[in-house]
Amino acid sequence: MLGRTAGGLYWMFRYLERSENTARLIEAGLRIALTRSSDVDDEWASVVTTAGQRAAYLERHERFDASTAIDFLLRDRSNPSSIRSVVDAARTNARQVRTALTREVWEATNSTWMSVRDALARPVPQRELPRVLGLIRQESAIVRGAVLGTMMRNDIYDFARLGTFIERADNTARILDVKYYVLLPSPFHVGTSLDNVQWETILRSVSAQRAYRWQNPGEVDPMGIAEFLILDPRMPRSLAFCYRKIDDNLGYLAADYGRQHHCHELSHDLRLRLSGRPIGSIFDDGLHEFLIGCIQATVRLGQAIERDYRFSA
Repeated sequence: MLGRTAGGLYWMFRYLERSENTARLIEAGLRIALTRSSDVDDEWASVVTTAGQRAAYLERHERFDASTAIDFLLRDRSNPSSIRSVVDAARTNARQVRTALTREVWEATNSTWMSVRDALARPVPQRELPRVLGLIRQESAIVRGAVLGTMMRNDIYDFARLGTFIERADNTARILDVKYYVLLPSPFHVGTSLDNVQWETILRSVSAQRAYRWQNPGEVDPMGIAEFLILDPRMPRSLAFCYRKIDDNLGYLAADYGRQHHCHELSHDLRLRLSGRPIGSIFDDGLHEFLIGCIQATVRLGQAIERDYRFSA
């Protein structure tokens, strides 16, 4: 496969995953803001920070507030990571690799672009946000269903899945990190009802609340939630699940092409980093430090995949 085609597939699915993740992040911000009696604007600063867009936001705006932050994340064309921008970019990449996609995947992607374009044509009132965010998540799920139901399990599929899981791993690590390092107004709130509400909101932001309660009935346990989202190999948005899928898909590419690259070594090391490690040791060493390490390692792995498979060639 040509490097540009591989890169187009990889970035198409990174962008689609990012649109869904940003929608979930905004929804989590809305819920967490409701638990705060003051400093609501600080919550939106943490949401923008989690999305990795703080510097870009502050280049255009002097302060954080709900309406400005939401519009920046949803529909600001000057923000290349806004939902409107990334869905545009996903469709552009899809057009470039259209012959590699099934008809169902292309039509689902084009339909997503049209639906999101119409929904974000004008600023979204706060009362309409739940509906619009739900639409974005639903459209992303339709594309994913078309991929799973119609695509051959070949190198095309592998590059698409690599884009999805690199983006998803980065998002899960950022959400967990902002919770523990940025979100709480004070360390004195750790273990309080406010702390527990915010942890539960994090579960909602990755669609894991019900799955967690099935496995862990009873009280919300911050360490249990962190273990679920970092180490549980059955949870499709956990770091362990994402790193396993990345390693598997890179392995399939190595088998197809008869060659391994530096990215395979990085992926294997990242997978082993979580294998058999108890959550207590992660907290003992520092959850923030661990998550920052995961974010940085995921970025390095993504860059290595792009370089090794010559996406720019």
